[in-house]
Amino acid sequence: MNLEGKELGELFRLADEIGGKRYHRLTPQDFEDYRRFDYWRYVSGDFECGTTQESKDWVKDHSDWDCPICEKSYSKTGGKTIDHKLPRAQYPWLSLNFENLWVICRACNQRKGDMHWYEYEHYMFTRYPVLYLAVKSARPSKLLRSLNDQTNPETIR
Repeated sequence: MNLEGKELGELFRLADEIGGKRYHRLTPQDFEDYRRFDYWRYVSGDFECGTTQESKDWVKDHSDWDCPICEKSYSKTGGKTIDHKLPRAQYPWLSLNFENLWVICRACNQRKGDMHWYEYEHYMFTRYPVLYLAVKSARPSKLLRSLNDQTNPETIR
């Protein structure tokens, strides 16, 4: 699926259509992956940046001192969080896909919430235009293209 040159409204519609088709075909493995993410990230389940040594190491390897979106120091924005670029509430089968994870500050994570990617880009473009290019450069294009394959029943686990 070629997404280049499509209007945002069309991208929203495609993301909803493709995500909805796959969401209604969740497998037991999808649910297991969804829960495994919690085990990977948490020990106690009450901390957003990871409390297992493995998730702490991942955060350390995939971040520096500043949030890649707002470029503010994590220490001034509430700390680091592990976020799903494509929200796991909408794409639970991508819960443990590390291409879907990134480290952003708590403030940016809260602002993003459960918006799907193109909705988030539109939100940032209209409300925080100076930060838009940072968001656009982090676009999970490979994952977005893979969604079309995942709606094909022959490629679903």
